[in-house]
This record gives sequence, structure tokens and C-alpha cells, in this order.
Amino acid sequence: MATAANEETDFTELPHMPADVFTAPLKRPEHVGEDWLEPKQTEYDSQDDAIWNDLFKRQMDILPGRAATAFLEGCEKLDLGKGGVPEFGQLSEQLGSMTGWSVVPVPMLIPDHVFFWHLANRRFPAGNFIRTRETFDYIQEPDVFHDVFGHVPMLTDPVFADYMQEYGRAGWRAMEHNRLKALGALYWYTVEFGLVEEEAGLRAYGAGILSGPTEAVYAVEAESPNRIMLNVDRVMRTDYVISDLQPTYFVIESFEDLYRQTVERDFEKLYRALGPSFTYANTAVIDIDNLVNRGSLEYTLRGGRGSGARPV
Repeated sequence: MATAANEETDFTELPHMPADVFTAPLKRPEHVGEDWLEPKQTEYDSQDDAIWNDLFKRQMDILPGRAATAFLEGCEKLDLGKGGVPEFGQLSEQLGSMTGWSVVPVPMLIPDHVFFWHLANRRFPAGNFIRTRETFDYIQEPDVFHDVFGHVPMLTDPVFADYMQEYGRAGWRAMEHNRLKALGALYWYTVEFGLVEEEAGLRAYGAGILSGPTEAVYAVEAESPNRIMLNVDRVMRTDYVISDLQPTYFVIESFEDLYRQTVERDFEKLYRALGPSFTYANTAVIDIDNLVNRGSLEYTLRGGRGSGARPV
């Protein structure tokens, strides 16, 4: 992802999104500027704090033995279980001393080019709201629990923190080639739904897994999903599912391995070779795959969440 052109780019300036780039249209709320940053973090009340506490306890009852060591250590370093929604200023101060990152509040999902810009400058945008009791088990748009609990502990790991910055910088090149969907697949299968090989076995480091009770067990232990060693070229050609458990997970040997496979890859050449749409289905196993295990795909073939299928 790091090319000579990227090294010469001025990442202090918000990039322009070309009109012909394929991206989701998002309407900017009137109270935020072009950077999409909220004036301040929401002042959460006792009911909001109770929701955070209950979500935190539920996940921490499940994650030992399933979550990556770096994630669990990050939770301890940031003391995310001290009670209530964390204060972004304090989080930023702690992260800043560890890896130079900060956490900034945004009202909702933000445009790709703005998201890339914040990451390129070691700022992690986090939703400035928390789910309700009615949406306790599933929320479609990422809230402060998903963003802070799921993502921020990993930013205490120096190698992963560098990977996230380089991913943001890679967004410039993806926009130039109109390949944001391909770069989005890389984010999906690493930052959101990645697995890592540890000495004790497979562990989850992706926020989409770590912030949900069902997927935290399913991703690591279930027989249904495929688990395949990460191949960046293959991943960026692979479709993904947003509203259900993943049929396939990609596995890294280490965060150094993730950094090496991505930051040292010539994405300029890759983008020129990619088509505008995905090549592989999210259930596919192809001849170049280095399989950890081939899944039965039972959960997916039975219809997934909408059918009431068990995540086995």
C-alpha cells in the first residue's frame, strides 16, 4: 500500500472525491463540517452507561480463549471495563502515548475519502451514539460500542496501528483507480472479520467478530465457515456479506505478516488488474487457497440468520 506516490502525498489536506468514483451517497448533517467531526462527544446518561456495561460484560465473558492476545491486552491497557462509555479525550491521551492515535466522534457512517483521511492521520472515527435496549443484540450502523470496544484496543498494538494508518493512505490510490470496493473487501476481511494464528490456536482480531457474541464463537469454533490463509490479491476480489455471519474468514500468521502482505504490496499494479466487480463469491474455495479448514457451509446453505438456522 505504501508507494512512492503515497509518500509524496500531503495527507494533511482532505482529499477531493472525484465525481466518477463509485461510492455510497451520504448526506452530511448540517451541524458538522467537511471533516464530519462532531463538535464534542455525546454526554451519555446512566442508562447509556448501563448499556455499555452490560455489552462489555457479555463480550468479556465470551472472548477469553477466542480473542487475540493483543486485543485483550489492549482492553486492559485502556481500562475499558472501568464502567460507562469511555471518554474520547482520555482514550486519545492514552493511545497517543502508546501509538500516536486518537479517537474522534462522528455522527454516523462517513464518506470513504473522509474516513481514509482520518486514518491516514492516526485518528479513528467512532460513532457518537450508543444502541438502545431494543437494538442491544444487533445494530446495523456501528455505534460507540462497536467502534471503541471492537476497534480501539487493537490500536494499542504498534504494528496493527501502523497498518491502519497505511490503510488510510491506500485510500488515495484506490480512489484514483475507482477501486474502493476492492479496498473495502480488504478492510472487511482483516480489520472487521480477521483471524490470527496464535500458539494456542485461532483467535479473532476483527471488530465485527469481537463486538458480537454469536460471531465471536462462530468465527473461531464453528464447522460451517471456510478459514483460509490471507492472500491480499484474492481477498480484494472476494465478495462479502454485511448482515449475517461470514461464510469465509481469512487468517494471518501475525500482525507483522498482515503488514508485510499489504503495505509492501504494489497496489498500483493490482488495481490495474482488478475488475470493477468481485470475482469470487464469499463461499468460494479456489485452487490457490491455503486452507486452514474447508467449512461445511451448513449455516449459510440453510439460509442463515433469516431462516433461523443455527450457527454451527
